[in-house]
Amino acid sequence: MEIIEVELENPDHLNVIVGQTHFIKSAEDLHEALVNSVPGIQFGLAFCEASGPCLVRSEGTDAGLKDLAARNALRIGAGHAFVVFVRNAFPINLLRAIRDVPEVVTVFAATANRLTLLVGETERGRGIVGVVDGEKAKGIEGEADVRERRELVRRFGYKL
Repeated sequence: MEIIEVELENPDHLNVIVGQTHFIKSAEDLHEALVNSVPGIQFGLAFCEASGPCLVRSEGTDAGLKDLAARNALRIGAGHAFVVFVRNAFPINLLRAIRDVPEVVTVFAATANRLTLLVGETERGRGIVGVVDGEKAKGIEGEADVRERRELVRRFGYKL
C-alpha cells in the first residue's frame, strides 16, 4: 500500500467536513440533513461512489461550493468518502445532523484550517487513513491565551 497526501483545495478557507458513508443515497440524505440544520445554509457536498460506475455524486445549495466539493472528492478518490464545504454556518451546527444520517460511518475532520488527507492506495482502490488538520502544537496556553480563547467563542455567539 502507498500512502498519498491529498491537500484539500480550499482557497477561501471555508469550513469543510470530510467523512465516510456507505450507500449511494448518502448524497441526498446529507443534503436533507444540512438544509434542515441551518436556515439559508450555503453548501456543496460530494460523495465518492465505491462500486458500479464509481462516480463522484454531488448535491448542494451553491453551485460554486458544489463544484469545489466535487473536485476535492475526485482528488481524494476514496470509496464512500464525502466532502462538504459550508458558507454561513459552522461545523458545530451540522455535525450532529451529519452523524445522525443512518449511512454515515465516521467523520474524519471538520475545520477551516489547512487540511491534508492521508489516503492509502492499493491495487483495488483508495481509503482515507487519517487527516492532518492544522499546524503542530507550539506550547501550552497561559492565562492570557485562556482569556483570548474564551473571548473568541463569545464573539462567535456560543457562550454568554
